[in-house]
Amino acid sequence: MATSWSLTIDCAYPAKLAGFWALALGYRAKPAPEGFGSWEEWFAHHEIPQGEWDQGVYLCDPDGVGPGLSLLHVPESKVVKNRLHLDVQVGGGRDRPWEERWPRVVKAVEQLTAAGATVIRTHELQGRPDHVEMADPEGNEFCLV
Repeated sequence: MATSWSLTIDCAYPAKLAGFWALALGYRAKPAPEGFGSWEEWFAHHEIPQGEWDQGVYLCDPDGVGPGLSLLHVPESKVVKNRLHLDVQVGGGRDRPWEERWPRVVKAVEQLTAAGATVIRTHELQGRPDHVEMADPEGNEFCLV
């Protein structure tokens, strides 16, 4: 049996960045754990100081298939290129025909730049665009494939 896992992104503004990644991935806010009516109730139960309640946002795949995504506040800003990044397969992945996949990638680029992302570069494969390297609103790199 595989071990479940989640990904955490350190950031300055968790709520703002969570909105971006929810849009990019089709995720939603993770509901409070079972037995609790809200995250605030869960935080209070576990004696987490109230000043820390807005320090993180948790997202989940609404279908329960993909890994969780946590966005946690850190005081320092991003300095260098990520060593790990997401490949967001908005086009359906490279096993889809290019003519089907590429328009989906272009549409996602437009949608995510409107939401605050920036295009870093478009990468080509065999003389035509293959994927787009982007940065989220806080500069974290990811690719649209």
